Amino acid sequence: MSLSLERQNQYRARYAQETPGWQPATNIYETLIRQHCQANRVLLDIGCGRGGVLEQLQAISLYSIGADPDFISLKEHRLPHLPRITALAEAVPLASASVDIVIAAWVLEHLTDPPTVFNEIGRILKPGGIFIFLTPNRHSPVTVLNRLLKPFQQVLVPYLYGRAEADTFPVVYRANTSDDVRHLAQVGGMLLEDCRIIADPTYLAFHDILFRGSVWLTRLLPASSGVHLVGVCRRL
Repeated sequence: MSLSLERQNQYRARYAQETPGWQPATNIYETLIRQHCQANRVLLDIGCGRGGVLEQLQAISLYSIGADPDFISLKEHRLPHLPRITALAEAVPLASASVDIVIAAWVLEHLTDPPTVFNEIGRILKPGGIFIFLTPNRHSPVTVLNRLLKPFQQVLVPYLYGRAEADTFPVVYRANTSDDVRHLAQVGGMLLEDCRIIADPTYLAFHDILFRGSVWLTRLLPASSGVHLVGVCRRL
């Protein structure tokens, strides 16, 4: 019953073949980061966990820093030479206007106090600096289902997706629409420049029949119901 990441990516490859121009949200996220990365810039990865996109950016001469509240994840990070700090997104121990790029994947959905976090991101970004994010879309059917099953999340997510229970964190979805992010960006002195809603029918693909049904549902529903938000905010 478990949908492993490998199997999910196989379904994504099938969907990409059937849907010209479609890319997974993670690919779009990485592309946006690469578009804004230049040598010697300072980049902070909020909620860096054990790895992620920084592993794909090692060829760029960035000064990268990882931040995460989970000390065990930082200790087990797959880039052992990466400078890491144990910190909540609400209180990043970096000087004001000291960072060129802030990135955050799978973080916004967990924030209980989004205005404070966006204000903190705006504080540490240099004028003209960039915040790039990847997060679930609150209006997607998958997110709605997840919210309905919230009392069972810590049991169902490891069972259905094969994740360790220690890697399953509560979600609240308080910064998970384009309107949410636009307003929160303004709180932090930023402007939402780009926000894309990305469909992905693979999250319910526990069987080939379910995958085909999810593809059909994705094409039937409006584009605003896509699973992911990927976007860019700029510090004013």
